[in-house]
Amino acid sequence: MSDLLFAVDGDVVVITGVSGQLGHQYAQAFLQRGARVLGLDLKQSSSSDELASRHPDRFSFCECNVTQIDSLRDALATVRRVFGEPTVLINNAAIDSPPDAPLAETGPFEDYPDDSWDRVMDVNVKGVYLACKVFGAAMAANKRGSIINISSIYGVVSPDQSIYEYRRQRGEIFYKPVAYAVSKSAVLNLTRYLATYWARTGVRVNTLVLAGVENGQDPEFLKAYCARMPLGRMADQDEYNGAVIFLASTASSYMNGAQLVIDGGWTAN
Repeated sequence: MSDLLFAVDGDVVVITGVSGQLGHQYAQAFLQRGARVLGLDLKQSSSSDELASRHPDRFSFCECNVTQIDSLRDALATVRRVFGEPTVLINNAAIDSPPDAPLAETGPFEDYPDDSWDRVMDVNVKGVYLACKVFGAAMAANKRGSIINISSIYGVVSPDQSIYEYRRQRGEIFYKPVAYAVSKSAVLNLTRYLATYWARTGVRVNTLVLAGVENGQDPEFLKAYCARMPLGRMADQDEYNGAVIFLASTASSYMNGAQLVIDGGWTAN
């Protein structure tokens, strides 16, 4: 018998960035527990095809650009047609400068390109704002819902630039760029605003603050990162699934406007 406290089998879950590593994990976690899931992303991927093949009646993919409100409204119409009214929104879609980004993006702050700033803020802040605007409004009208905004340790504390010293020692000019950290910090206060705004409607809004996930990174990066991490390792890709189930379920029914930090102890240092 399932534990009703953590039950999500009656939920209709919308996940942005479903084609990514963590988006796929979140979708699997909900599907394994009987929920219906609409995954949103710019394009379908093999991981989405796999979910649709394994759960044909409970998973559907929808092409969506989170920076365009009309695209999100189309996605709302899709979820209503396929599964019914949404009850959970996970704002997972985000971008960052990759490790092999051009020098202009990973050089000194003073030289950081304005167009890179705009691109990151557009997805990571505007995208979350618009998705909340569309799906949160629908939930508020139905007097039920949980919104989970995904942030990062770098939205709580500054990136530790010393982790990248190994790159500078080999002659590179490299700094963790500014835009990602600022965007993930903005998500924290957007969450607080909406949590108080919708508090009396039955819609809860919380932030999940994450640390890095193992994904075949440069061994020298892993060595430096894990030396800084109290648990001594990056997260496995499925280690945040319990948190999203908790935040979506009645187990967290009195949690609103909060930060759930799951970071291996990073921000405790």
